[in-house]
Amino acid sequence: MDSIALGCLTASASSRIPIVRIRIWVLGGLGTALILFILGLSSQAEAWGLGRSGLDMTILAIGSCMVIAAAAQARWKSPRIVIPLITLGRRSYEVYLTQMFVVFALFGLFRAAGLSLGAAPLLFIGVIVISGLLGEWVARFYSEPMNRLIRQRFGDGPERLGSVIPTG
Repeated sequence: MDSIALGCLTASASSRIPIVRIRIWVLGGLGTALILFILGLSSQAEAWGLGRSGLDMTILAIGSCMVIAAAAQARWKSPRIVIPLITLGRRSYEVYLTQMFVVFALFGLFRAAGLSLGAAPLLFIGVIVISGLLGEWVARFYSEPMNRLIRQRFGDGPERLGSVIPTG
């Protein structure tokens, strides 16, 4: 829950509070260091007791928010290779709502096939890819048509997409 709140606060602050260039670099660097610490030195974080209290994920969220704020302030343009991740982020709510169906189905197939834990990375990749595709499908055929209908009736017009990041 704290990660969601931190993300909302980051989005709100990033759009309202300008940051000078040197602080953008410091913010991005510190955020990257926090992310690398939690992901790369998880055993050290665990030794400090951060995992038991859940602070490891809070630190990861804070680092991510710092990097996001720095990228937003610098108006960073991502390379084309990360477009699938951007698309996944754009559809994150739909993925969030539907991913457990994919997890349960693929985990059931994984167990029924008697696969070893060595094949778990394939399971994880499959879950991410299929969840992303399902999220895109739900967005295209349910969420966005409903958004357009609601905006046409109550809001700012049917031509606007519901995502924060404009397409095109």
